Amino acid sequence: MKNHNINKIWHTLATPTPTKKFTEELIAELPAPVQRYFSHAITPGTPLATGVKLTMEGKFRASPDKWLTMQGEEILTAKGFVWKALIGSGLFHLKGADYYYNGAGKVEFKIWGLIPFVKAINTDTTRSSIARCGGELFWLPSALLPQQGVSWQAINDDTIQASFQIDGEPVNLTLLIDENGKVLQAKLPRWGNQTTDKTWSYLPFGGKLSAETTFDGLTIPSEIAAGWYVETDSYYEFFQATIKQAEFF
Repeated sequence: MKNHNINKIWHTLATPTPTKKFTEELIAELPAPVQRYFSHAITPGTPLATGVKLTMEGKFRASPDKWLTMQGEEILTAKGFVWKALIGSGLFHLKGADYYYNGAGKVEFKIWGLIPFVKAINTDTTRSSIARCGGELFWLPSALLPQQGVSWQAINDDTIQASFQIDGEPVNLTLLIDENGKVLQAKLPRWGNQTTDKTWSYLPFGGKLSAETTFDGLTIPSEIAAGWYVETDSYYEFFQATIKQAEFF
């Protein structure tokens, strides 16, 4: 993965488009629990951001018994994302990125940023990357408004589900919220091969969101712990992160 390619995608996604401002009228037709989520997440009068730049730190699980430190930055929109990260430190660290953009997903990390460690670019990686993009839109709540082509339903008073497509791939994002509309958990079916025979299929993916922070009128989860097979006995948590900064555009 050449850095200039990643940087080009990053800057393309970062190009802002004209936005309107959030009003309660935009969510007036939604089920009450969904309205509660948006009213909590977006302050009236806040510009409807088309993207967000995130700075994060945390841990990444490299093997069942080995966690490595992680520092990352991400740009996220409803059309794609780029996540650049440094995983590990000292004598062993991985540097690289993964992304979804314009119908293609790719993952590539190198030891010390030089020696190939993992590289994946194929239709399965693309499908999995689309789910990651859609599944992280709780960091960009304005992208989940019904005016963006998102269909909402309330499963019950504290469980809501957003259904939409990214380049033809369906995304069904389920959020657990509290009485104030704060997001406590997110989950969705994600294409993956974390199976005993390494075959690809839709697997339960998601995690807990244990804290939130307000940035420029948008309140988003700022503590996340996520993994495969969420809400099952096989849950494998591999990602923990704290959002240090969010810049909406």
